[in-house]
Amino acid sequence: MSLTYDWLSQFAESAGVVYLFLFFLATLVYALWPKNGVRFHEAARMPLRED
Repeated sequence: MSLTYDWLSQFAESAGVVYLFLFFLATLVYALWPKNGVRFHEAARMPLRED
């Protein structure tokens, strides 16, 4: 089997799409995880807090 530029570029495009989709899912899970919700809520209120 001969690896050509066309085959390698197609593989890189496909692998890149899969990688970015998995990264998106991981980020979404992290952002919506209940334990992190408290941290994000506190961070959102930080500018309004008076020290």
